[in-house]
Amino acid sequence: MKTKTVKPRAAAKPHRITKLWQLRLYVMDTTPKSQTALANLKQFCETHLKGIYRITVIDLLKQPQLAKGDQILAIPTVVRQLPKPVRTIIGNLSDIEHLLVGLDLRPAV
Repeated sequence: MKTKTVKPRAAAKPHRITKLWQLRLYVMDTTPKSQTALANLKQFCETHLKGIYRITVIDLLKQPQLAKGDQILAIPTVVRQLPKPVRTIIGNLSDIEHLLVGLDLRPAV
């Protein structure tokens, strides 16, 4: 009977996000709620997606036709275009846990 020598596995490296994240933030003018949502999204991205994200801000007062493509019903709304699948989150984006789950960075508990 032959015996096999089993090599110990190297410790698994932590999962690292490397894809470019393309986010669209739909706002209405420069209202306090819209400004808060943008500030919260920027802070979130710098913390969780540093160096691999792009935020496009779309002002629906200036470009209302763009709301139809992403089926925007409320503002502020962030839409994750990439990586697929598309994800949508409505609100001022202050709830970090909601953002992590909504953008699929953490599984729902």
